[in-house]
Amino acid sequence: MEDETQIIQKVQHKSYSIGTCIVIAAIIISGTLMFTVRTKDGGGALSAKAMAKLENAVIPSKGVVLPAVWGDIGKQLIDNGTIDQKKIEALYDQREGLDDEMKQLFSGTGNGALTITKDNADVLLNLLWALGLANKNAILENGPMVDKQYGGDASKFASTGGWTLAAGSPMNHYSKHAMIALTPEQQALVEQISKNIYRPCCGNSVYFPDCNHGMAMLGLLQLMASQGVNETDMYEAALAANSYWFPDTYLTLAQYFNTKKIAWDKIGAKEVLGANFSSGAGFAEIKKQVAPVQQNNGGGGCGV
Repeated sequence: MEDETQIIQKVQHKSYSIGTCIVIAAIIISGTLMFTVRTKDGGGALSAKAMAKLENAVIPSKGVVLPAVWGDIGKQLIDNGTIDQKKIEALYDQREGLDDEMKQLFSGTGNGALTITKDNADVLLNLLWALGLANKNAILENGPMVDKQYGGDASKFASTGGWTLAAGSPMNHYSKHAMIALTPEQQALVEQISKNIYRPCCGNSVYFPDCNHGMAMLGLLQLMASQGVNETDMYEAALAANSYWFPDTYLTLAQYFNTKKIAWDKIGAKEVLGANFSSGAGFAEIKKQVAPVQQNNGGGGCGV
């Protein structure tokens, strides 16, 4: 019978691919089989226990309740054609379908506060994307999306041309529906916060919502501001949403802060969402200092 040393040597010389970047190494410690997640280059390792602890802090399985009451927004989006009901049903029929709770977000009138989880992050991404695209707002009408410096044509971006779930052209709904009314103070708050929230898929802030994640975040910010949510809570909710949409990014950032002996819940959401950590370039610098963490659940892609 092989001893533990021989087993470890054999396991260490055999790799198993998850995606293209992760190698699972089985290590026997004190007679207990443990699994660690290693990056392709071999740098850094997280035990299954450490990974679970990290996920519980950043993207807890129970989800995070966002301070944003959804009400009948989904129904409005279907009624005004921003979401074509047949297209959305066909999309999710090709996937795992929608449970009753998710169906209510599209058709109900008395929905409460949104709860984002690993399982529904992609659905909320699409709903909030539609809201950000459709709701009439000065950011869309006067901001970078229509600035000649960036081409001057809002229809050319992924957040508009990529929205294939509308009835007709997505530009027929671009800032066309007055669904959420903001006071001047609330609008100023949305603009201020949107300029400081980035996403790792690009280098732009939410103020320039040229991709689906940026447009969805713009929708979420408007919804929260209209309901009187304060700046601190808006940043906290935005960080939760970004974390579920980009789980690998924010798990890696949490691990980076761990190496600095700083717990995730002690980091200010505003700081984490800024360009130094959450932009594409900022996160690239972080990855030079800590091995990326990767997992297989949750997230939202760059399309519908």
